[in-house]
Amino acid sequence: MSKFVKNTKMAVTYKSQGKRSLFDAEFSIEKLSAIGNPLETISKVIDFEIFRPTLESKLLNMDKKNSAGAKPFDVVLMFKILILQRYYGLGDKQIEYQIIDRISFKKFLGLETADKVPDEKTVWLFRENVTKTGLVEELFTQFNGYLETKELIFNEGQLVDASFTIAPRQRNTREENEKIKKGEGDDLWNDEPHKKCHKDIDARWTKKNNETFYGYKNHAKVDAKSKFINTYTVTDASVHDSQALDALLNENDQGQDLHADSAYTGEEQEKTIAKYTMKNKVHEKRYRNKPLTAEQKQRNTTKSKIRARVEHVFGFMEQSMNGLVIRSIGIVRATGIIGLINLTYNLFRYEQVIRPKSICVSAS
Repeated sequence: MSKFVKNTKMAVTYKSQGKRSLFDAEFSIEKLSAIGNPLETISKVIDFEIFRPTLESKLLNMDKKNSAGAKPFDVVLMFKILILQRYYGLGDKQIEYQIIDRISFKKFLGLETADKVPDEKTVWLFRENVTKTGLVEELFTQFNGYLETKELIFNEGQLVDASFTIAPRQRNTREENEKIKKGEGDDLWNDEPHKKCHKDIDARWTKKNNETFYGYKNHAKVDAKSKFINTYTVTDASVHDSQALDALLNENDQGQDLHADSAYTGEEQEKTIAKYTMKNKVHEKRYRNKPLTAEQKQRNTTKSKIRARVEHVFGFMEQSMNGLVIRSIGIVRATGIIGLINLTYNLFRYEQVIRPKSICVSAS
């Protein structure tokens, strides 16, 4: 006698979705905060209004006799968009999309869902005005002044180093590249103005550790104790690290230790260090047929414990800020954007430095 077994599958019930409530946005913000929202934490410790006077005085026409014409977007809002771009490594089209799409971006910028978002062309134009006028350098100096008022620049030793900043690679002929190397790049493509505006005649190729790089170098001097960037300068990628040393040091460095890797050794570098009466803590370098002695290796190991702190700075840029990459053309724009990268680092470093204090205060 055959037996038949009845198939009785249970209906699966899933969590409900697609329903909207009045508190959706608040719930999402609370969830982001619990997970860890870096934009929320930096907003709690930095009042971006400190930059308003500088931005308005440099970017707005304060002598207008009437308010006719289209109203500009708020300058602090636009400046914060540039910080978002540098922290998340976003292009102009991407930043427009992400502001529209992401709650955390809107919250950081103080925008509501119905507010108009600056489009990619508006972002590009604002960045052009900021980077090509030298305003970035002024904003960087202003924030460093703020750090000094908070007694966070200790001046008990300085670290110097450089990192490559990758630029869009160029597809030129051998003859064109030869002219660019000779400094005659401005004579090229005059009959093709649209093509010329997309050609970078300032960036250079270089090789390090069998890797090839194209673009620029971000040379930085970093406070050894607080790890804030004190000063910076920008060159093309082919410039040796040590050649920017004189541009980084100043009279405020007198009497301090100078830590750097062996790339900064040499007679000219020693003269520069002596010129600013700094204590030379640069790593000793081995030469062909002249290896380092055991004593020299030990001295380098001791120096490394402090010098390695500069690697944390560029490591944050490479990892947390999605790499040192720019999408601009020319060293003027590159200098401005790299300045924004350095300023963005200092802003987030400030939050890191005072975070334990905030936790202690709230706990008490």
